[in-house]
Amino acid sequence: MSSPQFSELGLAPAILATVLELGYEQPSPIQAQSIPLLLAGKNLLGVAQTGTGKTGAFALPLLSRLDPAQKTPQILVLAPTRELAIQVAEACQSYARGMPGFHVLPVYGGADMVGQLRALKRGAQVVVGTPGRILDHLRRQSLDLAQIRAVVLDEADEMLRMGFIDDVEAILAATPDSAQRALFSATMPPAIQRIAAKYLGDAEEVRIASKTRTVEKIRQRCLVVSNNEKMDALTRLLEVEDFDGMLVFVRTKSTTVELAEKLEARGFSAAALNGDLNQQLRERTVQRLKDGKLDIVVATDVAARGLDVERISHVVNYDIPYDNESYVHRIGRTGRAGRDGEAILFITHREKRLLRSLEKSTGQPIETMSLPGSEEVSSKRIENFRNRLTETLETEDISRFRSLLTNLAAEQALDLLDLASAMAFLLQQERPLFPELRELAAERPAARDKAYNEKPPRDKKPREERFEKRGHDERPESPRKKARRDGPDEDIPMDTYRIEVGREHGVQAKDIVGAIANEADIESRYIGRIDIHDDYSTVDLPEGMPNELLQHLRKVRIRQLPSRMQKVEGGARPATRGAPPMKKDKFKGPPKDKDGRKFAPRKKKEF
Repeated sequence: MSSPQFSELGLAPAILATVLELGYEQPSPIQAQSIPLLLAGKNLLGVAQTGTGKTGAFALPLLSRLDPAQKTPQILVLAPTRELAIQVAEACQSYARGMPGFHVLPVYGGADMVGQLRALKRGAQVVVGTPGRILDHLRRQSLDLAQIRAVVLDEADEMLRMGFIDDVEAILAATPDSAQRALFSATMPPAIQRIAAKYLGDAEEVRIASKTRTVEKIRQRCLVVSNNEKMDALTRLLEVEDFDGMLVFVRTKSTTVELAEKLEARGFSAAALNGDLNQQLRERTVQRLKDGKLDIVVATDVAARGLDVERISHVVNYDIPYDNESYVHRIGRTGRAGRDGEAILFITHREKRLLRSLEKSTGQPIETMSLPGSEEVSSKRIENFRNRLTETLETEDISRFRSLLTNLAAEQALDLLDLASAMAFLLQQERPLFPELRELAAERPAARDKAYNEKPPRDKKPREERFEKRGHDERPESPRKKARRDGPDEDIPMDTYRIEVGREHGVQAKDIVGAIANEADIESRYIGRIDIHDDYSTVDLPEGMPNELLQHLRKVRIRQLPSRMQKVEGGARPATRGAPPMKKDKFKGPPKDKDGRKFAPRKKKEF
């Protein structure tokens, strides 16, 4: 039986419109089974592996039942880690962007408590948090669960493993008996079964069995790269990989068109394949791929279902799939008819935790690969250039061109080798044989690579062991506070950037740190000194920020205002640990550009 469309599941119009706008075509198996049950108000017990689309399975139906006029919390989601809490909160914000007055608040340990208290006082319909911090707010009576309509336990077995199970039970006991409950877990150990029996006694069970199998004769590799640098990374791979036909998988229909157009603009033969194309266009695209008239097809999972083209030698997962079944299906498009295949996965540092699950699904390791550098790209271009020259000498009549160059050399007293070199220079101008490629995050030296990519490893010890015999005031200092005090753990060259928000806009250092850390994947301890002035601020960041990332950060909003971040010329300086903050009497005015002119002060907006 075919999978239903999102439009058939009964989602609220505002939620459905956003889902379709995001380009999602069909729900994953757990979404197709869970959404109708949760929309009907039933309790749910979902057993499925990480990465199967669980967030959409509970967020879409529960948001559809939300009352935007009620400002007190209506949905509570418990997550085991800070990263997952942020991820779920971001997903809820994205799905509900068509709902006016909607607010979601992530709360977790290590973050500023005062800011969370202020946000809770303002009101939020959805609260996503880790058990420890949620319990802290309950003890402070800053979080009111009296009007909670639904409670979700995400990755319950992981919360058990981390020692949060007692906190989880205490929180569940504080929620109304009438609240709808949903529990998601990859496994069902006895402690989770007990909680399910106690708090979800009449729950409907949705179990997504793993049907994945070992994919033989396919070499699997992964490349760790930030989202805004994927396009450059893909271009380099296309330059150095010997491929016949290639499938590039993305999540949404709009991305297939956008990526195919960018690849064509860079000289590659590419086309999009998505659910918006009629059957005739789909068949024509696939036939062109089979006939060798097309080398790259950028596709969604649904559009590529059942695709069987022998010349597909490579599959690139540009976006990581949301479930293991999809991953196995995707890479199975190569290695057909007993041939060897290549599967390359692009992942961000936040997604690295999903690798082990994918490896278990295929029964094969996924090796980490390095990004091709300038020398490797140059070597490949030179090899192709030489092959083209050799082929031309063997297949074309060049006698008239030989005569032309011979006469020119005689007339101008030129060396024939110099003439040939000049012709080679002209021929390679559009695709230089010796390119100077910009530095991507994956190529940066270790210190800057940590700053722009690396996330700190999670403490694997049980919670009781980490905080055993510690009182509330004896807990370790948060990494963010330590970073603000000590600066980076190692000396890193820093650049100074100006941000067009300041004291008059209510901005604080934590607002700047949070925005940059979340949007640029920079660990907070690698964010240097922050100086806040009346109508602007300055912040020190590791040297070598890519221009694309800077352009992205310029649009990031801090306190509801765009940052308009720009580099301060001449503001580079080495970072030193424990550097004292700049004293006001030593600051002689706003930073100057390279010509010595002061930046014009930003006018205050009129409301």
